[in-house]
Amino acid sequence: MHNISNKFQRGFSMIEVLVTLVIVAIALFGAAGMQLYAMRINQGGQFRTQAVFLASDIVERMEANKQEAINGSYVLGNTTDAGTLSTACSAAACNAASLAAYDLNQWGNAIQALLPQASWQITRTLAGNPSTYRIIISWTERSTDKVSHGETLSYTATRTIGN
Repeated sequence: MHNISNKFQRGFSMIEVLVTLVIVAIALFGAAGMQLYAMRINQGGQFRTQAVFLASDIVERMEANKQEAINGSYVLGNTTDAGTLSTACSAAACNAASLAAYDLNQWGNAIQALLPQASWQITRTLAGNPSTYRIIISWTERSTDKVSHGETLSYTATRTIGN
């Protein structure tokens, strides 16, 4: 009788090993999925941080060229293109209006380089001295599913500039 029970137990260890392998494989796929999700969230945070830095950059440029900011030279309609630069103020001296155009071009190039499918605009909500500007930077993050084209996010900053 002892001999018969040994026949039925052969292969039982193999089933235990296969079940363990399946459980370990599922755990590894879950860990890989969590890692992918964490990387996606981290990239989204990086884009948000870049948008904050870019908005601060243009505000600092406006502060450095206050008179043109008060005159409205930093107003920019919704765009996705930095345009071409006519005067390179970094290579030669230029007037305040040319410096404003240079600042907007450099800022637009930075946005294009750092944010995916970006658009930006600067509006003046209060004209005169002081002037209040609203800076809106939008970008599209990658989609988590295969159907949609991604989620469009934006950062808005408001700044008052005056003498």
